Amino acid sequence: MDWTWYLFRFEGRINRAKYWLAGLIILCWMIFALMLLDGIGRAFGIGGHRLAIDIFGISASIEPTSDAPTSTAGSFPSVFTIPMTVLFAWCYAATSIKRLHDRDRSGWWLVPFVVFPGLFGRFGDRLGDLPGGSYAVALLGLVAFVLYIWAFVEMYLLSGSPRTNRFGADPLPKVQTRPRSGLHSGLRSASAWDQHSEIEFVPHISGPSPVSHVKRSHG
Repeated sequence: MDWTWYLFRFEGRINRAKYWLAGLIILCWMIFALMLLDGIGRAFGIGGHRLAIDIFGISASIEPTSDAPTSTAGSFPSVFTIPMTVLFAWCYAATSIKRLHDRDRSGWWLVPFVVFPGLFGRFGDRLGDLPGGSYAVALLGLVAFVLYIWAFVEMYLLSGSPRTNRFGADPLPKVQTRPRSGLHSGLRSASAWDQHSEIEFVPHISGPSPVSHVKRSHG
């Protein structure tokens, strides 16, 4: 498998199995990155660790202890988490767009399927402080929930286009169980085992026939 194309490029198609695999790979990377950040924070004495994983990638908020330098504590999360967020978001977008292509959908469907629910999950609670914000939060929350369920069914559960579409060929190999006709049928019949022609029972002949023996004796 071309891993560069699989995780970082946007053209082509991938099936459901490869999309599930990509999600597992990204999740393992994120967990490893969080463990690495936690180890670095402990090594440099940056206490009050608070690490989290969200839909857009990896984010970390580390509260410094009283004896830790403010500059080190303040710059540590940004220096490490910003490039990680970009990397994981890129891989997730690349694999998601290829999966949308497999469903014969444009990559722009990533906006209602992923971006809008993600933004609402992160900033939706701030709308509650606005006049009438509670109704807006309830309505947008319902829309985000419907889009989230739709995206999960569309990208994780449904099969792709059974033939070549505008984004490329079907990523699943074709398995032909029965030849159609013509040459394929002839090849199959020639290669098949013809039991009637290959298994022959030859009767046992013990001696000359009685008729020929009588003729010889009276000749």
